[in-house]
Amino acid sequence: MTNETKTIETGMTLKARSICDHECIFTAEVLERKGQFATVKAEGVTRRVKIYNRGEGEFIYALGKFSMCPIFRAA
Repeated sequence: MTNETKTIETGMTLKARSICDHECIFTAEVLERKGQFATVKAEGVTRRVKIYNRGEGEFIYALGKFSMCPIFRAA
């Protein structure tokens, strides 16, 4: 097993499941990455978001940071 950190890169399409409905899958396209920020398009809205890393790999909150929000992780 390797210790490679999973990173978010330009051109990736990230997916996240809804916490309420397992059948509902959200997608976010990474348009650009600069340092610890990424420009993403999710649900028809383009926004700049911070990239987080807590050891297991990078992730973003593409639709906002609120209770029960989808978390998009690098695969």
